[in-house]
Amino acid sequence: MKKFLYSKKAAPYVFILPFVLTFAVFWVIPLAKSGVMSMEKILPGQTEFIGAVNFKRLFSDRVFKVAVINSFKYMLFTLLLLIPIPMLMACMVNSKLVTGKIKGFFKSSLFIPALTSVVVAGTIFRLIFGEMDTALMNRFIGVFDFEPIKWLKGAATGFAALLSLACWRWFGVNMMYFLSGLQSIPEDYYEAASIDGASTWQKFIKITVPQLKPTIIYVLTISIYGGLAMFTESYMLWQGNNSPQNIGLTIVGYLYRQGIEKNDMGYASAVGVVLLVIVLVVNIIQLMATGMFKKEKK
Repeated sequence: MKKFLYSKKAAPYVFILPFVLTFAVFWVIPLAKSGVMSMEKILPGQTEFIGAVNFKRLFSDRVFKVAVINSFKYMLFTLLLLIPIPMLMACMVNSKLVTGKIKGFFKSSLFIPALTSVVVAGTIFRLIFGEMDTALMNRFIGVFDFEPIKWLKGAATGFAALLSLACWRWFGVNMMYFLSGLQSIPEDYYEAASIDGASTWQKFIKITVPQLKPTIIYVLTISIYGGLAMFTESYMLWQGNNSPQNIGLTIVGYLYRQGIEKNDMGYASAVGVVLLVIVLVVNIIQLMATGMFKKEKK
């Protein structure tokens, strides 16, 4: 046994064994089980194999299509808001124009929302976008003589509230990712560019963005997953999984509705399998588009 543990060939496998076991127990086995359940009709104490019936039902389900559209819309808007703006903000904070104390203030103040529980944040935002005249947003638009709005009962205004919550929570996190990426760019590149007479914009396009490419792709990947898998924010904002006209329903929300609220576990598993396929396809396309599968030139 001692000889095996001290073996150079066995050591790498011993080190990665905890990860492999964890991955198998908490990911691979549940995934395989969900795949099997998606082809079953599951009732209390009774399971029946029904093949692809759940998937056929899913693709003709109008409410599921609404959930898919809502999830994609949320994902696209969060990508547009939570990648370029935090990157520019990180560049500004990382520049020599900002002093050390101000840098520390930005880092801490923008990261605090990420530490806040989504339950607390959702409750606060529900109050901010409340129907009453005294709600913060209604008081704010009242300054400009606008009538109070029922924010969470309209599709556009409810979506704006949801995006506000997402931006408030994840802006600082993404900014921290970009700040970490900026630390790894050698200062010599900028000095050489300055000697050649490059402008600030040219340095940003020719040096900062290419050097930040791995960070951008990482943030893009987790943002796509986070956008398509969003559920808790919507659940807390509408105080449940039943928003008016399903304006806040997402794919995970629909999975929760079918599996937990209606106890139709087979159909909910089919929703989960389709969500997995969607996330994989979207992420593989973006990785191919950003050249992550291309071999580096020697």
